[in-house]
This record gives sequence, structure tokens and C-alpha cells, in this order.
Amino acid sequence: MSSLTPSRASSQSKIASRSRSNAVHKDLVTSKGGSVAGVSLGEGGHAFVHVAPRHMPLPVLIAVPHAGRVYPAEINAQMRDPEHSQLRLEDRLIDTVGVEIARATGTGLLVAHAPRAMIDLNRAADDIDWGMVTKPKGFNKDALVDTLIGAGRPVGSGNARSRSGLGLVPRRLPGFGEIWRSKITVDEMTRRVEQIHRPYHDFLARELVRIRDAWGAALLIDLHSMPPLRRREGEGLAAKIVLGDRFGVSCDSTIANHAFRYLEHHGCVTAHNRPYSGGYVLDRHANPARGIHAIQVEVCRTTYLDSALSQTGENAGVLAQMLTGLVRVLGAETAGLGSGGQLPQAAE
Repeated sequence: MSSLTPSRASSQSKIASRSRSNAVHKDLVTSKGGSVAGVSLGEGGHAFVHVAPRHMPLPVLIAVPHAGRVYPAEINAQMRDPEHSQLRLEDRLIDTVGVEIARATGTGLLVAHAPRAMIDLNRAADDIDWGMVTKPKGFNKDALVDTLIGAGRPVGSGNARSRSGLGLVPRRLPGFGEIWRSKITVDEMTRRVEQIHRPYHDFLARELVRIRDAWGAALLIDLHSMPPLRRREGEGLAAKIVLGDRFGVSCDSTIANHAFRYLEHHGCVTAHNRPYSGGYVLDRHANPARGIHAIQVEVCRTTYLDSALSQTGENAGVLAQMLTGLVRVLGAETAGLGSGGQLPQAAE
């Protein structure tokens, strides 16, 4: 059974040290993209990093959009309580679990280094709380939205999440209040979309198409972590994993069914779509009719973090081992879908 290193910084170096950008080391190809303003690229300032074997044994890409922790000094200075806000906003260290799964299964792994505090990659580019944006004279909201979402791209949910304070750039946290000392400028909002959000999603789209073209089908596992769920009166134990498939829209039903059977067999209490059904990532990238499937996996932080929910705990390796088996099962099912039921030799 493998174990996970508890250091917050170690997982960033684990991935980056495998190889330089677009180079190969031990048959692993690493690609980096985007940039975090205020952090040099040599210091880990790329917005995201992707690592995958040259020859993938499964048609699966694991993506981790909310575990980024490269905070520019300016961002820390603007936060009212950086330590508290970062702990609440991050899917704390779930990328270290993703690293272990990817190493064991040979799947691709896409990890965002840019923190959710700067920009939420699971939100549409127009899901903005406009009350936190300083508007220059002659400001044209519609023109800015066109710039942010890109020409010809459909408008997203338009403030659906931002009303609760967790839009494209999070504004407030429940029980805490405002995160920031001051508003964000239009130019800064635009820069974060162009340097972080757009490159991340463009890369993710291309990689899923590449996998689909090679296998006939591709599966995106969007890996997140969640605060402990409350046990509702009259119900059993609170779920430790929530699987989201946008209520049956984002992946073939057999993929979700296999996931539930596997987790039930391993004694894991699991919920389906509630309270997390998936967000913008699944809405934008899932297209089962064209062979691209996606499922969101939300993992309770108590299953892999310490009692303070701050550092990896002794059970992190156990979780990684269980999820490794899940990925193998779902990868094999996806390969079967892509080959019309004829499972490729490489996936066995």
C-alpha cells in the first residue's frame, strides 16, 4: 500500500520534477500551460501541469481543478485572512491522491497550480459577481463577456453561483464573509481568464479529443474534495464520496453504475448528484454522444486529511488505493464503450 507525503508543497514538485515542459522522462510526457501573474514560471508559475505516459493503458484523464496553491504575494496581501480562506477554498491536497492514482494506473493527470481564490476553473467565464469588479468609465458589460467567453462560445450560467459568493472569482465564504480587502479591476479579471481559465479548458478539450480519437471513447474524472457532509435525520451514514454526472447527462449510465457497484463493494457510503452533480467542467467537456464521458468525484476530506483537514493523514494511502481500483474499472468500461464492447488488449 502506498502512502502520501504530507507536505503541502511536495505534490507540486513531485509532478514538475518528472520532466521539463514538453519533455519526456521515463516515458512520461509533461506539458505546462498558462501563467499565474506575479509568480515566475521557474518558480512554478504555470497555471497547470499535465503528465501522461507516452502510451496510455487506459482512456482516462484525471483532472484536479481546485487544489492549486501557488499564491502570488499580491493575492495574499489582498485576502482578509489568507490562511482561513485558502483552507476553505482549496480542495486541500487532493492532487496528492491524484498523483498516486495516476502513477498506479497510467492515466493522464491534469493539475491546476493556479488557486481557486484567483479563479474558479469549475465556473463559466461569465459567472461573475459584478459587485466585486471596479468598472471604468464607459464600461460595457456585454463586450467584456464576449471577450471572456470567446467568440462563438455559448454563454454560461451567468451569475448562478456568484450570487452565493462562489462565482468565477470567489467573493465571500459562509460564516466568514468577504474574502477580499478591495475589488478586482476589469483588466485583472480579463487577464486571469486569458492566462489561466482559457488555456486550462482549451488544453483539457484537446486532450480529451486526443484520447477519444485513439480509443474510440475517453473518460474525464474531475477529482474534487468536499467538507464532511452532515448526516440527515432519518438517514444512514453521511456519504464519503459523491458521484456527479449532471443527472445522467455527462456520461454513459454504465460508467456511473460500475462506479457505484465498485464503491459499494468496498464499503464506501456514496451519494449520487446530491449535493454535488458537477459544474462547468462537465457541462463544457462532456459529450457522450461523441465518445467523451465525464464524471465528478467528490471525496470527503476526512478520508485523507488529518483532524484539522490541513495535511494528509494516515488514511490517504488507503483512499488512493481504493480510487486506483475504481479508475481501472471505469477505464476498462470506457475502453469497452469505445471499441463496441471489444476491450482493447492495452486495457487488460
